[in-house]
Amino acid sequence: MSLSDPLGDMLTRIRNGQRAKHSRIVSPASRLRSDVLDVLKREGYIRAWRAEQVRPGVSMLDIELKYSEGEPAIKEITRVSKPGRRVYTKIKELQKFYNGLGISILSTPSGVMSDSEARAANVGGEVLCRVF
Repeated sequence: MSLSDPLGDMLTRIRNGQRAKHSRIVSPASRLRSDVLDVLKREGYIRAWRAEQVRPGVSMLDIELKYSEGEPAIKEITRVSKPGRRVYTKIKELQKFYNGLGISILSTPSGVMSDSEARAANVGGEVLCRVF
């Protein structure tokens, strides 16, 4: 099966998994997805993730979702830059999400990072998604 937006598919799996109160979800693996999961782990939105090889050449990501007192750690997760409309920003034009309580995840020349890391590195790039 071919997906036109693999990252959007993973974000939807996370959103649906948290609404259904699942402790783990599974998504096909890719480097971009792994990098986004690294940022989500560093920022404290998921507990952990790991790549599992299903068969030679095919890997899946096992993502452990995080809850606090029964409430999901991720209240909102939205895809910003889509295959039909790419959204790029300079670091000086990047606005804070939910007045700094949420994060934006960017794909920059220095790698995938959160908006606060991008501000510290003074690099802009493609805004992949926003998380609150």
